[in-house]
Amino acid sequence: MTDITTATTDVDSESPANPFAVQDTSFNHIQSAHCESGVAAGLSSHYGLPLSEPMAFGLAGALTFAYIPFIKLFGMPMIAYRMPPKAIIKGLQKRTGIKFEFKTFRNEEHGMAALDNLLSEGKPVGLQTNVYWLPYFPREMQFHFNGHNLIAFKKHEGDYLVSDPVFETALRCDAKGLKKARFAKGALAAKGLMYYPKTMPQALDLPAAIKKAIKANYKVMHAPLPFIGIKGIRYLGKQIIKLAKHPIKKDKHLNLYLGHIVRMQEEIGTGGAGFRFIYAAFLKEAAQHLEPELLTQASKQMTEAGDEWRNFALHASKMTRNRMPMDAEKLNNILNACADKEAEVWRLLKRLF
Repeated sequence: MTDITTATTDVDSESPANPFAVQDTSFNHIQSAHCESGVAAGLSSHYGLPLSEPMAFGLAGALTFAYIPFIKLFGMPMIAYRMPPKAIIKGLQKRTGIKFEFKTFRNEEHGMAALDNLLSEGKPVGLQTNVYWLPYFPREMQFHFNGHNLIAFKKHEGDYLVSDPVFETALRCDAKGLKKARFAKGALAAKGLMYYPKTMPQALDLPAAIKKAIKANYKVMHAPLPFIGIKGIRYLGKQIIKLAKHPIKKDKHLNLYLGHIVRMQEEIGTGGAGFRFIYAAFLKEAAQHLEPELLTQASKQMTEAGDEWRNFALHASKMTRNRMPMDAEKLNNILNACADKEAEVWRLLKRLF
């Protein structure tokens, strides 16, 4: 392992198109499809191991599906299409040999001081935050969600310069807003979590790491629990059918339930289809390092699975808005098609191990 050192430069200018946008050469900001995978790739690349976002996501083994009734979000069951917060960073650490330092704080002032100390040393830091308190988010996108990741890379004139992967440019965030975002209460509360690479691997056997990551992800998608992985996708369809047949709840709750599913899929993070497209890109990139024919075929089929998820979201949205007759059986059939396509992808990938 080698120790980490970094260097930064001054802010150059601000973009007139966005009052929060900044241009700064000390950190290479790259817009990404998803926050944590973007942060993982950004930090790894900055500290010496260049990785694309899809490769970081794939090496972490982060793809999943989970219907979690005992965790509520907006009063509805948590529906996840990727592993929980911190799993991408920790999965990447496990497969690459990067050693991340993780810190949480009971005291907010101590947490902000620790961040300032690292930034003063020129070390960009990953942060888990609540979207609602980040001032640069458009008002219509501000909602209470504690699982949003970004990179703070400099403190300048009392504000923080951040690389938020879902935005086009680096941004300026005031100290008050960032503090509230880091220490917001509620589900998935970050408790000021910050993380950064402490040591980096001197070498990486990428083909071996890819195989291990795919094998681990295969096990997740074939978990024995009925609400996880491929079984979980089918379970969601059954829950929709169950609610649609309920004599009381179907009229009052079905539209809200479907709207929640679509929001979890398409609006919070990258969602069901988006994560399938990221994983497909990972498989396509992995094909450059081993089993090109098999991985290219699996990538194509995972893209088709993503298309089917988008098809589900389209139909569910139209039904909740009365633009299409409510048809729970049709939605269940689409979800089973999603499960079938993903099952075929993993059947192919099992040939790797």
